[in-house]
Amino acid sequence: MILHAVLREGREAKLPCLVWLHGFLGSQQEWQPLSENFSDWPQLHIDLPGHGKSLDINAESFQQVDELLRKTLLSYNILKYWLIGYSLGGRVAMYHACQGENTGLQGLIVEGSHPGLADETLRRERQASDQRWAQRLRSEPLKDVLADWYQQPVFQSLNDEQRRELIAVRSQNNAATLAAMLEATSLGNQPNLQAALQQLPQPFYYLCGERDEKFRTVAQSLGQTPHLITAAGHNAHRENPAAFSACLLNLLRKPCEETP
Repeated sequence: MILHAVLREGREAKLPCLVWLHGFLGSQQEWQPLSENFSDWPQLHIDLPGHGKSLDINAESFQQVDELLRKTLLSYNILKYWLIGYSLGGRVAMYHACQGENTGLQGLIVEGSHPGLADETLRRERQASDQRWAQRLRSEPLKDVLADWYQQPVFQSLNDEQRRELIAVRSQNNAATLAAMLEATSLGNQPNLQAALQQLPQPFYYLCGERDEKFRTVAQSLGQTPHLITAAGHNAHRENPAAFSACLLNLLRKPCEETP
């Protein structure tokens, strides 16, 4: 079994493939508006389990998600690649990068994503919180749950119109499979990757919106100086795609031998 994905050929076939991983509630389509800016590179846009056209694929752990990702890359014969992940997709990317035996991984770029919780109490609290959201997804109208989801503090930079747009787009999802994926990849279940990330041999860059205070702090906890996207909050690539693309292009064009 592999994940649904859309492959775009690049003008420069020798460049590593850009593998795009979306956030919770999203799909591979959320990256498509940016694709034209990266047309030199081959690109693979992936639907994570329970999302998009992978909605019928279940995964019960980060390890299973990573196995599906690896099988998908292999099925497309992708031997050299960058992982670019937002939120949940960033957490999947970071987990993948920390598993070793990643000879094909050329670099890691994450946007607004958490490396994992060290405190056991916080882990249990997050597990309980995600279980409550999952139960709501299984028992209430999806639009009602999403209306509350986008009122969480991390989304405080969104205006009412932006919230309505997100709710409309993401109400097309399958609530039951979303609930399963939320539980499987809860931040409370994720290994704390902080130490491993600081030892990565590959370049590692962290992007976030300038108004995303939470994840600016997370980046600094990793010893990273975050690349800030102006006029944007947590979903920076959606809120300011031009600035996000410009930043990403600059990072991808850095010499391969340069350390992050």
